[in-house]
Amino acid sequence: MKRLMLTGPGELRWEEHPEPQLGGPGQALVRPIALATCDIDPAVLRGAFPLPGPYSFGHEGVVEVVAIGDDVRTVAVGDRVVVPFQISCGTCRACLRGRTGNCTSHPPLSSYGLGPLGGLDWGGLWADLALIPHADAMLVPLPPGIDPVAVASASDNIPDGYRAVGPQLADNPGAEVLIIGGPAAPSIGLYAAGLAVALGSDRVVYLDDSIERLEIAKSLGAEAIEGPRDARVGRFPITVESAGGATALRAAINATAYDGWSTSVSVQLTDVPLPIFEMYSRCCTFHTGRAHARPAIPEVLDLVAAGRFDPSLVTTRTANWDEAVDALLETPMKLVAVR
Repeated sequence: MKRLMLTGPGELRWEEHPEPQLGGPGQALVRPIALATCDIDPAVLRGAFPLPGPYSFGHEGVVEVVAIGDDVRTVAVGDRVVVPFQISCGTCRACLRGRTGNCTSHPPLSSYGLGPLGGLDWGGLWADLALIPHADAMLVPLPPGIDPVAVASASDNIPDGYRAVGPQLADNPGAEVLIIGGPAAPSIGLYAAGLAVALGSDRVVYLDDSIERLEIAKSLGAEAIEGPRDARVGRFPITVESAGGATALRAAINATAYDGWSTSVSVQLTDVPLPIFEMYSRCCTFHTGRAHARPAIPEVLDLVAAGRFDPSLVTTRTANWDEAVDALLETPMKLVAVR
């Protein structure tokens, strides 16, 4: 079979590789249908994120099940499913608590398509076939009527946006939300905006200096405000930082209301001093870290199936399989490749 290898900044190539084989009764083999770039992928391709390769590329996508082990019960051959980017067994203590990104049955950070950052060599989803080690625990069937292209990013970035607003709005229904958008995690911030609207926030403000992203935010139903990342737009019970950098991070925290919740979904590559005393005084809860994707995937698929959330509005480029490499090297914000 062929798989796509990232061999360095701006360097991708298809290579021949042995086909994966079922090695246990709970496993499945899948074939990609629609694959998406994660927000870190364009940065990696531009040499702006420290993950140079070589490694098998890609960790977001909808796939078709082509073979299953004897013990697999929740999916069948021919099913279309979302593959969570993180490897999780579903039975360890971490998985049972919903912390599937920290499954203790495998090395830390185990995931598809992230090379040495992803634990063992699980391979990438940009390949003819991929092996799923815990099919019943990991694979999420696609509800009828959902276009795989629309939810190709449901493996990672859409659940990442959901974790920043979903549980918070469940705890505080109707709460106003501020998203500080930007280049570090651009699609995650936009997904968070659209999901906050879908989940009934009374007001969703999206702050950014990119006209393209502001227009997408408007299409998702958010109030789009053009301005610098530290523009004063008030205080909000829920804030999300997706821009990257110290200015945006501190601005999000400073915009968080008393007893509010602030989430950073970007990757901060350097230490950032935080306004701890202000956070303490306002009882501000701050969270950062990788999203535990698997538990949130059914939630976002239900919102899409109900017509309340359209993630396709965030996609900025669609390409067919034969165009994938050229399209990837152009580093659009959110690329979906269709097979």
